[in-house]
Amino acid sequence: MTQEPDGPRPGAGAATPDELRAQVERTRDELGQTIEALAGKADVKAQAKEKTAQVADLFHEKAAHTARLVKDATPDPVLDTAGRAATAARAHPKPLLVAGCAALVVFLLVRRGCAHR
Repeated sequence: MTQEPDGPRPGAGAATPDELRAQVERTRDELGQTIEALAGKADVKAQAKEKTAQVADLFHEKAAHTARLVKDATPDPVLDTAGRAATAARAHPKPLLVAGCAALVVFLLVRRGCAHR
């Protein structure tokens, strides 16, 4: 019993050199695509960046939705007052900063006093 070699047999529709070159080129292309796909799956840093971007987008969408809900539920006089307060704070930030620092100092002193009891 003789074994025949793998591949085309001479005289039985053997591939021409041009056909073989084309097949080699196709195989190279497929191998390159496979390597790129595997490299993409192995790149943990890129996957983490992509996931972070997706989560950030989702967070911004939810924050915008929540802001719309709050704005819709807030009465107009309250929105007007808040808008005027924000404009005044932007125009004169130092008094707001001083008041914030004073509140922080008072909070820390009260907390310290409670800790000693």
